[in-house]
Amino acid sequence: MERVPILKIGDILLVSIQVDMSDQTAVQLQEDLAERIVATGCHGVVIDITALDIVDSFVGRMLSTIASISKVLDAETVVVGMRPAVAITLVELGLSLNGIRTALNVERGMELIASARADEYAEDLDDEPDAETTASP
Repeated sequence: MERVPILKIGDILLVSIQVDMSDQTAVQLQEDLAERIVATGCHGVVIDITALDIVDSFVGRMLSTIASISKVLDAETVVVGMRPAVAITLVELGLSLNGIRTALNVERGMELIASARADEYAEDLDDEPDAETTASP
């Protein structure tokens, strides 16, 4: 069985799917990715599907499942490199990639994740009480 490589780049895991996704390969990818998110503490997953000529309903569901698993583990998923024919097929199949952001290329996908993390960090800072307002007289 072929395994899909998962590379760590900073705070992001990059998954480049270069093989046809069989059921077994997809399930293994889900398990491997979940383990790597936990082991590394990464907060972003970029899935590059540039090499995929066709995305059927199974692969579409697999991408949605990976995004859901990643979200539960505090990592955002961005799918990059989607070809126009793949996008058309997904729409025709009625598949919505819930929880998945898309970008045209890996660089833009990494920017989206970095931007989302920066926004989340800023919100967390805004939610922290100021020392002046919490100090007792």
